Amino acid sequence: MSASFVDPFGLPLSLQHAASSQDVQDFVEGFLGYEPRILHILNAAQSDDSAIVQAYAAALHMLSETRHGPPGARRHLERARSAPLPATERERDVLRAVGAWVEGDFHQAISLLEAIVLQHPRDLVSLKLAQYLAFNLGDSPTMLRLALVAREAAADIAWTHGMLAFAFEQCHRLDDAQEAAQTALALRHDEPWAQHAVAHVELTRGRLREGADFLQHCAGGWQRLTSFMRTHNWWHLALFYLELGDEAAALRLYDNEVWGVEKSFPQDQIGAVSLLARLELMGVDVGPRWQELAGWIEPHAADQVQPFLDLQYLYGLARAEHPEAPALLARIEQFAPQAPLAARDSWLRVAVPAARGLWAHAQGRWREAADALEVALPRLVTIGGSHAQRDLFEQIHLDALLRSGQWAGALNRLQPAAHMQPQSVRIQRLLNQTSRSLGLPTMS
Repeated sequence: MSASFVDPFGLPLSLQHAASSQDVQDFVEGFLGYEPRILHILNAAQSDDSAIVQAYAAALHMLSETRHGPPGARRHLERARSAPLPATERERDVLRAVGAWVEGDFHQAISLLEAIVLQHPRDLVSLKLAQYLAFNLGDSPTMLRLALVAREAAADIAWTHGMLAFAFEQCHRLDDAQEAAQTALALRHDEPWAQHAVAHVELTRGRLREGADFLQHCAGGWQRLTSFMRTHNWWHLALFYLELGDEAAALRLYDNEVWGVEKSFPQDQIGAVSLLARLELMGVDVGPRWQELAGWIEPHAADQVQPFLDLQYLYGLARAEHPEAPALLARIEQFAPQAPLAARDSWLRVAVPAARGLWAHAQGRWREAADALEVALPRLVTIGGSHAQRDLFEQIHLDALLRSGQWAGALNRLQPAAHMQPQSVRIQRLLNQTSRSLGLPTMS
């Protein structure tokens, strides 16, 4: 018999077993707060066939971002569908939305989740899931529209403002992002997604020293977080160090904080790829780190879950001279025409040329790399990832221009960047190198 409970935000829950209530609460709060207790939903899913428990367990499988996610998720969805248990309309809609996600119908999943948020603006799990899917499609306006729906109804919850802050930042509304992040941090001083949003704002504004100081102040609370949130905020601090010209500090963060928490998790892997690549672009000898990292990436080379992930897997494998690298390039080219319709254009028009450019760059074919990346960059937003994450591809393209002697093209990218980032030692070094090559005066 189903029992009735409420989630942490007062939304009704129809559960088969009373013991599941705590596991659902742990999923909700763990998902929003990036805490490992999100995994507790799998305990409830072993014995509770209710729609919301099985939907959340299925979503957890999908959040693994591997090819094993959909098969694992389908088992939970089927279990809920075959169990004649009472459920609220909201719970049934969540189940349908996760089902659409599993089948690759991302737009339908977002539409269903948005309808839930409009009717139940305190359903922050549905909001977060919809933002996640929109983010992976490069659709920041949808991320913001959804968060604005919840702003008043869930104003008492720090996580609401953290989600709003990041959505504002991705839409380039930096003042609004800063204000929303500060509201979140006033409600909960250690809200990690709001801290993350502040890091983005400070980086975009070129306030590099201020951003580094802020994250250093926050870092004491990251130990309790999931591996992604913990390593990703350290990754952001490493970016500030790199821009400020402290490559040694960034390399120490790679070894001690960014890589090694959960080496099998895709997001941890791409964070490591991104940081190693940026270190190399600044002339740092990273030793055998590519080879060690490639061993963990290789099992995901056949995933083709998101183009954003595959591109970084490819570069990591290629820099390690791993035999799986050319095979992954071929898989990207073969998968693109049959990718889920919502993401097919980004696979075809962005991932394929970008993959060819990254492969060429890793092998030292600079002009070929520059030309291929030039095709992909105008539409790069559609593969997902944040501005800061996608900047890796911009940096690799710039490096290819420099190494192939395309100084004028490099200068046209560096000069505006230097105005936006006056504190950046990295950009200033590259700008001076380019200016000297063109016979132009350098800037102090």
